[in-house]
Amino acid sequence: MARNKIWLSAPHMGGSEQEYIQEAFDTNWITSMGSNLIFFEQRLENYLGSGHVAALNSGTAAIHLGLILLGVEVGDVVLCQSMTFAASANPILYLGATPVFIDSEIETWNLCPIALEEAIIEIIAKGKKPKVIIAVHLYGIPYKIDAVRSIADKYEIPILEDSAEALGSSYKGQQCGTFGDVAVFSFNGSKIITTSGGGAIVTRSLALKNKAVFLATQAKDNAPHYQHSEIGYNYRMSNICAGIGRGQMEVLEQRIALRREMHDFYVDLFANIEEVKVFSVPNSDYFANYWLTAILIAPDVVKGIDREVLRLAFEKADIESRPLWKPMHLQPIFCDYPYYGENIAESLFRDGLCLPSGSNLTNEDRSRIQAVVFELFGQ
Repeated sequence: MARNKIWLSAPHMGGSEQEYIQEAFDTNWITSMGSNLIFFEQRLENYLGSGHVAALNSGTAAIHLGLILLGVEVGDVVLCQSMTFAASANPILYLGATPVFIDSEIETWNLCPIALEEAIIEIIAKGKKPKVIIAVHLYGIPYKIDAVRSIADKYEIPILEDSAEALGSSYKGQQCGTFGDVAVFSFNGSKIITTSGGGAIVTRSLALKNKAVFLATQAKDNAPHYQHSEIGYNYRMSNICAGIGRGQMEVLEQRIALRREMHDFYVDLFANIEEVKVFSVPNSDYFANYWLTAILIAPDVVKGIDREVLRLAFEKADIESRPLWKPMHLQPIFCDYPYYGENIAESLFRDGLCLPSGSNLTNEDRSRIQAVVFELFGQ
């Protein structure tokens, strides 16, 4: 009998999503207006505890609008964490700005404060003050909030907080998505919760949220005819997708708990395998949703085991795993842009692997994962 594939992070429905989708059909609100949008945004705002939320059709759209709201224009410099998905950086180019990539630090794998300040000082010395800092909570582990904010405030540069992977994570009891001058979330199919495709932008003022919604709905002026005084975008989330999100919010805490249980499973699984280190929060100030559990594998020349050997062993067993995000400064499209730091991000990419972390994995799935690991490492 054929084995089911174990996916890295599959969607996990809660049960009430279809009810809210049907409500959208019954009321004929199936596009970018309706009660699902209102309630989904309200639930997110209540969960975060502060900020104003606008639901959009992708996390990438949220980053794009976030940069616009923060005043990024053609020729500006935007500082961006290098160890991230391309969607964090692509919108910089949409706006004709210049990305400058910053290395990671080893504790959280996120934006290195030392390299960040070095970049700021050198760029200012050249006569160009950076416009925005994009800081990412990688795999759901918060970046060094206090250190990055201190530098941002020192040089008066706003932070775009990329919380695409971090809904439910927190730092010192405060929810991720509330630390930046603007923040964003992603709700694509692999995230903690999904709206099939979707994202959200979080602003500090209602006026800024309204501006985001205005831009996301083609920037239509208040006129009886179609009139446009600004460039707009078709970025608003549909009421149907918001219905999925509305249902998903009802099970968010359960999904976080299940992801964290998967992380604990891996901590136990690799406890006696000295070549492997499970990526975990550095101290009790950090709370991670562990959207994806990641490991570092110290290459073992004697055993002939490294990141790629383990990945291929999983692949042979129909288990999906994936290398860490390839740093932006190593990507063909970005490799000619400035980069500050050492080789932390590069070494993480070389030795790191993301493991199946979905909230719908079963005990049978865990047994299959364990069998591959034990066979490879001789346990």
